[in-house]
Amino acid sequence: MAFGKGCHLHLIDGSAYIFRAYHALPPLTRKSDGLPIGAVSGFCNMIQRYVEDNAGPDAPTHVAVVFDKGSHTFRNDMYDLYKANRDEMPEDLRPQIPLTREATIAFNIACKEIEGWEADDIIATLACQARDAGGRVTILSSDKDLMQLVGDGVEMLDPMKNKRIDRDGVIEKFGVGPERVVDVQALAGDSVDNVPGAPGIGIKTAALLINEFGSLEELLDRAGEIKQPKRRETLIEKRAQIELSKKLVALDCETPLDFTLDDLEVRDPEPDVLMAFLAKMEFRTLTKRIAEKLGVENPVIEAVALVAEDVTAPEMPAMDVEAYEWVRDMDALHRWIATIRDQGFVAVDTETTSLDEMQADLVGISLSTAPGVACYIPVGHKEGAAADLFGSDKLAEGQLPLEDVLSALRAVLEAPEVLKVFQNAKYDVKIFERYRVTVAPVDDTMLMSYAMFSGLHNHGMDELSERYLGHAPISIKTLLGTGKNAITFDRVKIEDAVRYAAEDADVTLRLWQVLKPRLHQERVTTVYETLERPLVPVLKQMEMHGVQVDRETLSRMSNAFAQKMAGLEAEIHELAGGPFNVGSPKQLGEILFDRMELPGGKKGKTGAYATGADVLEDLATEHELPGRVLDWRQLSKLKSTYTDALQTHINPETGRVHTSYLQTGAATGRLASTDPNLQNIPVRTEEGRRIREAFVAPEGKVLLSLDYSQIELRILAHVAGIESMKQAFRDGEDIHAATASEMFDVPLDQMTPEVRRQAKAINFGVIYGISGFGLARNLRIPRGDAQGFIDRYFEKYPGIKEYMDDTVAFAKEHGHVATLFGRKIHTPEINARGPHAGFAKRAAINAPIQGTAADIIRRAMIRMPAAISGLPVKMLLQVHDELIFEVEAEAAEAAIPVIRDVMEGAADPAVKLSVPLVVDAGRGSNWAEAH
Repeated sequence: MAFGKGCHLHLIDGSAYIFRAYHALPPLTRKSDGLPIGAVSGFCNMIQRYVEDNAGPDAPTHVAVVFDKGSHTFRNDMYDLYKANRDEMPEDLRPQIPLTREATIAFNIACKEIEGWEADDIIATLACQARDAGGRVTILSSDKDLMQLVGDGVEMLDPMKNKRIDRDGVIEKFGVGPERVVDVQALAGDSVDNVPGAPGIGIKTAALLINEFGSLEELLDRAGEIKQPKRRETLIEKRAQIELSKKLVALDCETPLDFTLDDLEVRDPEPDVLMAFLAKMEFRTLTKRIAEKLGVENPVIEAVALVAEDVTAPEMPAMDVEAYEWVRDMDALHRWIATIRDQGFVAVDTETTSLDEMQADLVGISLSTAPGVACYIPVGHKEGAAADLFGSDKLAEGQLPLEDVLSALRAVLEAPEVLKVFQNAKYDVKIFERYRVTVAPVDDTMLMSYAMFSGLHNHGMDELSERYLGHAPISIKTLLGTGKNAITFDRVKIEDAVRYAAEDADVTLRLWQVLKPRLHQERVTTVYETLERPLVPVLKQMEMHGVQVDRETLSRMSNAFAQKMAGLEAEIHELAGGPFNVGSPKQLGEILFDRMELPGGKKGKTGAYATGADVLEDLATEHELPGRVLDWRQLSKLKSTYTDALQTHINPETGRVHTSYLQTGAATGRLASTDPNLQNIPVRTEEGRRIREAFVAPEGKVLLSLDYSQIELRILAHVAGIESMKQAFRDGEDIHAATASEMFDVPLDQMTPEVRRQAKAINFGVIYGISGFGLARNLRIPRGDAQGFIDRYFEKYPGIKEYMDDTVAFAKEHGHVATLFGRKIHTPEINARGPHAGFAKRAAINAPIQGTAADIIRRAMIRMPAAISGLPVKMLLQVHDELIFEVEAEAAEAAIPVIRDVMEGAADPAVKLSVPLVVDAGRGSNWAEAH
C-alpha cells in the first residue's frame, strides 16, 4: 500500500522500550550459555503486547521501531559536552542491544536506525513526511523532546500509562504549544542530555517568558526590557549558549533516510522465523503464548539443568475472571465459610490502600476454594471510584460491614484445622493482625517457590503464574494507573476489583496445588517447613513492634555530617588546587586525570572519566585527594540515606520505625531489610557507628545486641576441614592472630596489629573469593604482595582451595550448591563465559557458607519466641549475624543467657558442627552502646 491519505503510521521509540524492559525486570540469563536476556525478554513481551493491542479496526497501516545507533551524533559535533554526563551502559545490557533489533525483525516489523542521527530525528522526519502525505501519525513514547512534533495529525501515546498526548497535553507539560516547545527547552536546558540552557531558568519561567514575548528570538532581542536584573543579565550574557541549546534540542526533520514510508507497511509475522528466534532465546512462556495466537505448533525448547521447568500444572479449568462471585450479603459469606470448614483449606488475599502494612486500610478480601472458584468481599470501597480522585469518603453500595465480615471469617482464619494459603503471607497476616485477627496456620506459595528455586527466578505471583500456569494475571496498573495520577484501591470500581482480586486468590490456590507436592520431589520439604514457613509469624511480630528512633539525635547528626562535609570539601579543594563540585563525577575526573595527571584515567563513551569507588580506592595509594573524596561520599550517603531519610520512616501512630523483612530477597537465605533498610548501616566507620545511637530503648528499658562471632569463618573451618583453624576456635584463640601466626611464622606473643589486620583481610576475603587485585585494594599494598599472601594462605590451608574447587565442580554438574541444612541455591550462570564467569564462581563458593550462616540465625529466630515467652523481652531486629532485643532493664541480665543458649545451639540437632558457635552480647540505652 502506497502511503497517503487514510494511512496511519505508528512510530515506536525502541530505545525507550529497551531501557524500560531492562529496568522493569530482574536479571535473566539464557540457561544454555549464561547470556543476559532480561531486557530482550521484556522487549519481546512489550512488542507482543503492542501487536495484540493494535489488531482492531483502528490498527495502523504502517509501523516502525526506531533505535539510536551509536552515541556520537551531529549534536556532539556542535557541542562536545552533549550527553556527556550520561552513565555508561550497564555491562549486562550491552550484548542485548543487537538482540532487540533481531527481535524486531523476527516480529516482521520494520527496524530502523541511522549512524550519526538520534532515533528522535528519524521519528521526526518520518512524522513530517507522513503528515505531508496526508496520513495520521502516532508516536509511541513518553519522551518530552518528541512533543514538539504533536499537532496536525501527529499525536503521542505513552504506552506505559496508555495515555494519549495531544496539544493540550503538551501545554500541560510545557506551558506552551508544540510549536514553542523548543524555545522553552532552549531556555530551561536539560540536565539529562547536558543541554546548558539559561542558568536559573526552569520550565515554568521559560514558558512565562515565551508566552510574553512570543518566541525565543524575540525574547533575546528584547532581553533588555526584562525587569528582573538577574534574569535580564543571564539572557543577555548567555545568548550564544541559549541559541546553541535551541539547535541541540530542535529535532531534525530532514534526516537522510535510506528507505521510504512504503517500506514500513504492516506485515504479519512469519511463524517459522518468529518461533525460531523465541526458541533460540529460550522464552518458554512467551513462545507458548505466541504459538497459540498464531495457531502453530509450539517448538520444543530443551531444558538445560533447569529444575524449575519440570514443574507442570495438573489439569485445571481455564481462567474465567467473569465467573468470580461478588459477595454482597452475609448469607453468601456464610456459604463460603461452610465450604472452607468442610474442606479444611482456602486461598486468601487482601486488597488494601497501601503497601505499608502498618498504615494500610483493608478494602476487601478474596477467597478461593478450588481452581476457578473464587470470590471477593468488598468492605472499604468509596464512592466516586475510578476516575474521581476527590470522590466521596462515603462507602460505595454493595458492600458488607467490615466488622461483620471479620467476625464471621475469624472462625476459619484463626481455626487451627483450616490451612490458609497465601502468596507472600507475611503482608496479609500483618494486615489481619492490625484488625485483631491472628491468622494461623498458613502456607505460602512465594516461599515454596523460593525454597525450591532460589537463584533461578523471582517469586512474585505474576511471574509464577506465567511460568507454571501459563496465565498472565490482570495487572494492578490497569486498575490503579501509575505516577501522580494513580489511585488507591479503595477508589477502584467494585466490579473491576472482583475480577482482579478473586483472580489473585484463584491463581494462589492453583500455584499451591502445583508447588506443594513438588517440595518433596525436590527434597526441600524440611527447608520449607523448618526455615521458611515458621519464620513468617516471627517476622510479623518483629516488624509490627518496630524499634524506637530518636528524631532529635538524627537531626543533630545530619547537621554534624553537613558541617564535616563542608570541612572535607575545603580540604579537597585545597588538595585539588581550586574549587569544584565534589559531587560531580565529571569535574572530579578532570581534576584527577587532566589537572593532577594521576594514572589510570579511563573515559567512557560520554567522554567523562570513570570515578567510581573502585577507581578512587586504587588512586588512594597514589594521592590523598581520592581518599578524601571517598570520605565525603560516605558522609553524603550516610546523611541522605540514614540521618535524613530515617526521620521520614517514623510511624506517626507508634513513633517507631517498622522495617520489613523480605525472606526471598537473597538467593542464599539472608533476609533483606526494606522500607527502611537497616542492614546496611556501616559499622566500620565512626560516623556509621554513630547512626546506631539514634536507635534507642524507651525509658526503663535497654537494648540487647547478641552477635555471632565470626560465624562464616567457623563454618568455613568446618566444611573445609581445616584442623588448625578448628582447634583455634575450640581453644577460644583470636582467629586472625592465629591465622597470621600460621601464615607469617610470627609467634602469638609477638603479633603486631598490622600483621593481624592483613590476616583478617585475607580470612574474610577468601570467603568471598577475593582476588589479589581486590586484596591489594583493601590493604592498599602492591598487587604482587597481595597475591603472595593469598598463595601462602592456600599453602597453609589446602583444605580451603580443595573446598573451593569441589564446590565449583559440583555447581557446574548440578546447577546448584547447598547449605548444611539442605537449602538449594541455584547457580544458573556458573557456566557463563566472559566477565560473568568469575562472579558466578565466587558466588557459588560463598553461597554454602553464607547460606548456612543465614539458616542458623533463622533457626535461632524461630526458636526464640518460645524461649523468651516468660521474660519482658521483645525481638526487634535482625542484622545479618546480629539480633537486637528490647528488654526491661532489670531483666537484662537474666535474658542474655537465655538468648545466647538459643543462638549458640541453633544448629543442633540437624547439623553437628565441629567448631563451637560463640555469641557476643552487649547492652545499652541505644544500639551503638549495645553492639
